[in-house]
Amino acid sequence: MESKIRRAAAIEYEPVAILLTDEKPDKASQFKEGGWGCVMFMLAAAAKGRTAVFDRKTFGCPGGGVGLGFGPRYKDFVGGEQGFCHFLSTGYEASAEGREMLDKARPYLREETLDNFIHGERYAKSPELVADFVDCLPITDVPFTYVVFKPLKDVDPAKERPETIVFLCDMDQLSALVVLANYGRPGIENVIIPWAAGCQSIGILPFREARSETPRAVVGQVDLSARVTIKRQLKADLMTFAAPYALFEEMESNVAHSFFERHTWQTLMAMKKEAKEKA
Repeated sequence: MESKIRRAAAIEYEPVAILLTDEKPDKASQFKEGGWGCVMFMLAAAAKGRTAVFDRKTFGCPGGGVGLGFGPRYKDFVGGEQGFCHFLSTGYEASAEGREMLDKARPYLREETLDNFIHGERYAKSPELVADFVDCLPITDVPFTYVVFKPLKDVDPAKERPETIVFLCDMDQLSALVVLANYGRPGIENVIIPWAAGCQSIGILPFREARSETPRAVVGQVDLSARVTIKRQLKADLMTFAAPYALFEEMESNVAHSFFERHTWQTLMAMKKEAKEKA
């Protein structure tokens, strides 16, 4: 399946289709059972042409399990959900009970992870605000065995219907996608950019939107940790734009005769080409 949007916006990387299924694809990349891994690493792999698959034993980390729709996996964090609340905020440095817990878990934690448990990632001011963040998430337990990341070019729309299509795009391309998502609709909020993990912005948040009568797209990569992962894999400053499939189809149908054919967009593309040639 080819994307008119990708061609019109000159997006380098292949759009990634996210599918919910009970059939495991052949020759798909998959994390080891119980092993650590970042969901965004697999997104980058799919954008480069490889299929990836996850299940309830191979989602990489508890946050990834939440983001992919495998239920309230923060309970699996060291110290449970409370441990996650400290991890994302202030850490356990000031807690004797927390330090004692970490001493027992130390042999099983990577050095960077241990440091974040001690000092906190500082993405929220307090554990209480992280608890509020968790309460706001549309935590989902998808009624399927697998979540699959597949390059859009490998999707056969006659046989499978993706849940979400994810574009990895630069600022000009992101701007174009936001305009296109609003192009054929009333209102000005047909795209949202919530504070969320990278995997949540391509997973449970657009999954929620897919159940709406007027699904909105979700912009992601405001997660600093996810930005590190994507930048390491793709060597570029990119954002994610996740469109529920119904919205993707609507946007695809609106490419022709839109701003993509007008001089403002063409000027932006010429400026980008010129800057690249000078670099």
